[in-house]
Amino acid sequence: MSDTFKSGFTAIVGRPNVGKSTFMNRVIGEKIAIMSDKAQTTRNRIQGVYTDEDSQIVFIDTPGIHKPKHKLGNYMVNTAEQTLNEVDIILFMINAEEGYGRGDQFIVDRLKNVDRPVYLIINKIDRVHPDKLITLIEQYRELMEFTEIVPISALEGNNVDHLLTVIKGHLEEGPQYYPEDQITDHPERFVISEFIREKVLHLTREEIPHSIAVKIEEIDEEENGSLHIQAIIVVERKSQKGIIIGKQGSMLKEVGTRARKDIEALLGSKVFLELWVKVQKDWRNRSIDLNDFGYREDDY
Repeated sequence: MSDTFKSGFTAIVGRPNVGKSTFMNRVIGEKIAIMSDKAQTTRNRIQGVYTDEDSQIVFIDTPGIHKPKHKLGNYMVNTAEQTLNEVDIILFMINAEEGYGRGDQFIVDRLKNVDRPVYLIINKIDRVHPDKLITLIEQYRELMEFTEIVPISALEGNNVDHLLTVIKGHLEEGPQYYPEDQITDHPERFVISEFIREKVLHLTREEIPHSIAVKIEEIDEEENGSLHIQAIIVVERKSQKGIIIGKQGSMLKEVGTRARKDIEALLGSKVFLELWVKVQKDWRNRSIDLNDFGYREDDY
């Protein structure tokens, strides 16, 4: 470790589906945030911890800021906005491929009221022509004054190391908040439930939107060292239950097979994953259900 150790907290904000989770996983080097091409995949603040010999950056991947349509949506937006005043640096990430959208102005209006350095991160540059990138930079410079503009490709890793250097350059001397081998502050149960939810999102496509939640019922260690995990996938309608179970249980089996691989990689143990599907009507608007699934009432 060098003589001066720097540390701090960095929030990643942006419209849904700009690549925040992909960036987080790239930087941390392991999968801690679920990825999907659907909007509003991230529901909680995901903290990822990056540590090297002279710095520690705690990244907070916030839920995508959007106009909420239900209590769960309120929770997600409130969570993201509260984060802005609790960090040292804000990374405002946009999707180079999509360019400017109305949702960006919604976020910029909030960032203007925050007394923190704001970096514009233009992600997915591998998918656009350089000329479009120049136009985008000029367009966003007119919206507000950014501390710096950094184009990257989180998926390919382009310019990500440079962005880390930029962030370190802003951080002040500080303590090491987490052990050097810790990559997230979330309990294993949370990450396991997110892996299961990710597989449902991947496999069901548009048939099942964001009306699912996953609750871990039990994690038991067997005598041979393997883990027996029982989890419930909650949906809002009976028809959705049928889709997730699939013909003769085929869809549920595939969800379990894919999730188990990620869980075993995370825990380093053999896993037996047992899944059930349960209908709870309109759970996204019911405070008791939201609390039960880990979305605190004082946040929505």
